[in-house]
Amino acid sequence: MAKINLLPWRDEARQRQQRALAIGAAAAMAMVVLLGLGSKLQLDHMIKGQSARNATLEREIKALDARIKRIDELEETKAGLLSRMQVIQELQESRPEIVHLFDELVDAIPDGVFLTGVTQTGGKVVVEGGAQSNARVSAFMRNIDASPWIGNPQLLLIENKDQTQTGLSHFRLGFDQRSAAKDDMPFGAS
Repeated sequence: MAKINLLPWRDEARQRQQRALAIGAAAAMAMVVLLGLGSKLQLDHMIKGQSARNATLEREIKALDARIKRIDELEETKAGLLSRMQVIQELQESRPEIVHLFDELVDAIPDGVFLTGVTQTGGKVVVEGGAQSNARVSAFMRNIDASPWIGNPQLLLIENKDQTQTGLSHFRLGFDQRSAAKDDMPFGAS
């Protein structure tokens, strides 16, 4: 039999297999590196896009916050103007009340009573004066109570004729000024 040496052929086959394995491993490694690099680039691109959208949203949010602040300022201005308008409206409505107060006082004061002072604080009025008798002060209080514009009389002080040495009783009387209902007002009054 002939001697055939297969060792070089086997060595060449082994070397080819090792080269094919190394090339396959290098190709796989290159593929993994390329996939990793591609996914990193894709993620970087997505992050940049999201950052740009976030920046746009932040700009829009700042613009809307500025608008909201301006709206709040306008609301405060509106509330201030409405409160001023309300005060003006109340003043306009209460303007004739002082006229009615003095008109009613003239009608309510009976003969023998005179006033020396009138003080008004809000809706509360205090009058001071003199009277020929306590009965005249009582009549004054009844007249106040019967009036649509003034009422709830309260006697705060009365000094008899003997104490004042003037022959008159000195008194201090408080009462409320009120607004008559519009239905109770005569035609043409406001």
